[in-house]
Amino acid sequence: MSTKPEGAAPPTRTLTERRKAATQLDIARAAAELFTEHGPDGTTAEDIALRAGVALRTFYRYFRSKQDAVAPLLAGGADRWRELLSATEPGAGVPEALERSIAASLTPGDAAAEEGLRWTRGLLRAAAEDPALRAVWYRVNQESEERLREVVAGLAGPHADPLEVRLAAAAATDAIRIALESWAETDAPVRGEGAPAGLAVRCLRELMGGMRLLNPGA
Repeated sequence: MSTKPEGAAPPTRTLTERRKAATQLDIARAAAELFTEHGPDGTTAEDIALRAGVALRTFYRYFRSKQDAVAPLLAGGADRWRELLSATEPGAGVPEALERSIAASLTPGDAAAEEGLRWTRGLLRAAAEDPALRAVWYRVNQESEERLREVVAGLAGPHADPLEVRLAAAAATDAIRIALESWAETDAPVRGEGAPAGLAVRCLRELMGGMRLLNPGA
């Protein structure tokens, strides 16, 4: 059972919406490939459109800049994480639910998930030298944090302190962000020692130490 209130299930997307999302993801993957190969400075919007097999006007219909094109790829992991957290059984503690969902979302279960983490690593490395790409990464994290508040509020219950809910959402989002950034600076594998899942859980435990919602004994 989901922690979402009754009637809050997201509507089924139309065929047009699904096609739009698929096109955006194709463009995002093309941008990620080119950024990894040539860096953002060595890549143009025309290059990305050509690699994705779309017209340049189609590219600009969906994205404002070449850096903005990778946002759907960077946001995909956060979307899956929130879905996992939303499916938590009622009554589960907030810290345990956050840890389990973070570990599950950052532990790749198939080749596609592994590829997604590797794309993220490449993009974060490229972002170190590109302020516009870093801005996209920070924006994706901010948007994820804002969407996460509702999920955490559902887990915490109606009497939870709104400030604590907001802090918990911020801590969980930052735990993943910092873990991925730290992992991207290394050559650690996608699983095991030094992988994102373990780093993110460690970051969450460090960040949540003083929060009543995440550490009832504090």
